[in-house]
Amino acid sequence: MIHTELEDVSNSDLMHRSLREAPDIVKCAKGAYIFLQNGQEIFDGCGGAAVISVGHGNSEVIQAVSKQLSVVSYVHTFEFTTPVAEKLANILLKGYNGKIAKVYFANSGSEANEAAVKVAVQYFYEQGKASKTQFISRKQSYHGNCLAGMSLSGHVLRRRPFENLASDRFHKVSEANEYRGKKNGESTNEYVERLAHELEEKILEIGADNVAGFFAETIVGATTGCITAPKGYFRAIQKVCDKYDVLLIADEIMCGSGRTGTFFAWEQEDFVPDITTSGKALGGGYSPLSAVFMNSKIVDVLLNGSASFNNGHTFQCYPLSCAAGIAVQKIIQRDNLLQNVKKMGSYLGQKLMKELERSRIVGNVRGRGLFWGIEFVKDRLTKEPIDPSIHIGQRIQQNALKNGLAVYPGFGTIDGLSGDHILIAPSYGITLDQVDLIVQKVAASIFEMEQKYCP
Repeated sequence: MIHTELEDVSNSDLMHRSLREAPDIVKCAKGAYIFLQNGQEIFDGCGGAAVISVGHGNSEVIQAVSKQLSVVSYVHTFEFTTPVAEKLANILLKGYNGKIAKVYFANSGSEANEAAVKVAVQYFYEQGKASKTQFISRKQSYHGNCLAGMSLSGHVLRRRPFENLASDRFHKVSEANEYRGKKNGESTNEYVERLAHELEEKILEIGADNVAGFFAETIVGATTGCITAPKGYFRAIQKVCDKYDVLLIADEIMCGSGRTGTFFAWEQEDFVPDITTSGKALGGGYSPLSAVFMNSKIVDVLLNGSASFNNGHTFQCYPLSCAAGIAVQKIIQRDNLLQNVKKMGSYLGQKLMKELERSRIVGNVRGRGLFWGIEFVKDRLTKEPIDPSIHIGQRIQQNALKNGLAVYPGFGTIDGLSGDHILIAPSYGITLDQVDLIVQKVAASIFEMEQKYCP
């Protein structure tokens, strides 16, 4: 039987993420709110997975996509291009002359990271360095659902069923997490030097002639909850990569596209990656859109070699997605939303820290711009995690939903198995009053769970 309006998903034909618990049915979404079919209003404090950048149901974006649909919805990029794809590329690269040479548009972050892996390998292949096909990433990381992205990722639980499929050509070093990784008495500089030395040792262990690239999220997203790198980390890492002819690839699928107050999160660090991947907020949730940005070093080698990029997708440079991307960028630039991200982000961080400093289970509040994570602990002094079987992060997320707020829960924060956090990533146009609302609801949801599960 076909229903025109779904009222119950308990017997749904659709494969949901959980086969036991049915998700809430969304009737509509507008601005900062999600309206459920049961009548509840939810303030979207996380944009799903940090996707929403200019709010839900923005009429400008909807009109731009609709207009493009009436012009051309699809052409194959082997033979054709479209003005809308060319325009989006021009908009995104403007101002980055000398740092970025080309951009490639895909649909998902997973696709973008797969493409980054392939272009890195092709870059060396075109130079006669065919043995450079191995990669290094960090233990607590996430780089996508496809096979290369999964092999790059250090997300234990997401990898576990597919470990036998993961390639042994992908290697791991420690994540850059000052809150948990820095030793007692160790300075930030010493910690950074230790991490850089670990990467160098790993390259030498594998063989520099075999390593193509080092992948890292500029600010780690769902795996550890908005962990920012120690000062000087990426500069030190880049020196090691340059020394051994290894490409530095920045995964900004979650933290980029303006989420931290600049289009690229690396603009607030002392380095420029060879390749950057972006997604999520890039299309604002209006159409699937991701991107791979390459510097001239990469492009020049391909141009002087095969003069091609050996990675094609049926829906790459999809016109409807590009139209959405242009509209999103237009709104962000016209309304000066990146400045708002910086201002409101600073306020959000300060408010969270102040309101949660008396919590016994909030171990760390960290982030930048409108990208903040809260890590929960059993003991703030020892940083011992709460029993994973309690699922405190998910319980706080569920409690927040009851209180009318959507946040993004995470687990396995410490080692892939233990540790919990939530992530906050609202739309770029958020106001002071809305920040106060988020903080109030987050604090109430945490303190209620704290009393119930950690008396």
